[in-house]
Amino acid sequence: MPVAIITGASKGLGRALADALARRGWDLVLDARTARVLDETATEVRAHGTRVAALAGDVTDAGHRAELVAAAAELGALDLVVSNASALGAEPLVRLDALPLDGLRAALETNVVAALGLVQEALPLLRASAAGAVIAVSSDAAAEAYETWGGYGASKAALDHLAAVLAVEEPELRVWTVDPGDMGTDLYAAAVPDDPDPRPEPASVVPGFLRLLERRPVSGRYAAPSLLEPK
Repeated sequence: MPVAIITGASKGLGRALADALARRGWDLVLDARTARVLDETATEVRAHGTRVAALAGDVTDAGHRAELVAAAAELGALDLVVSNASALGAEPLVRLDALPLDGLRAALETNVVAALGLVQEALPLLRASAAGAVIAVSSDAAAEAYETWGGYGASKAALDHLAAVLAVEEPELRVWTVDPGDMGTDLYAAAVPDDPDPRPEPASVVPGFLRLLERRPVSGRYAAPSLLEPK
């Protein structure tokens, strides 16, 4: 069975993607900071009959990243790393003139440094896979200038660029950056708590991610909704 590591997997997009992959027979290593919520997710995902290792911790901790990769090795392989864990830098979001620099550092550490650190740890197993892939979950804020989204957007833009370079340096792998689009997640609620507009459930964009894994297009940046358009 193929094996995936998914960070930030206890809720939102990470949880929805874990559920979808488990339904398709993937074994999983799931990460999140809150053990109780992660354990609840793991229990639900295991109901699909796949093996699930749930490791609570912070992806900015090198030791925790090593544990995630070791857990994948114990499952027998590693075919996919999904860097989904994210930090906003400020909750709620603020303009750049009020953005705490420590908050920006935290966003960069989680969204960029930790994502690269996990890939570095995982590369030997990914290179050994016949279908090794990396998915970096991005945002349209990485490419567009939205007021108050500057710190978060800058971190996601940096992640996009790292993924693009990784694709050049590791041509045998698939490296996809995916903008999932608007979603109703806890992250968005923390970012813009006063926004009354409803947003799609994370599960609604998961088919786009699955289409990537099925079709394995060239490495690059994709928008999840566009992946579902007829070809």
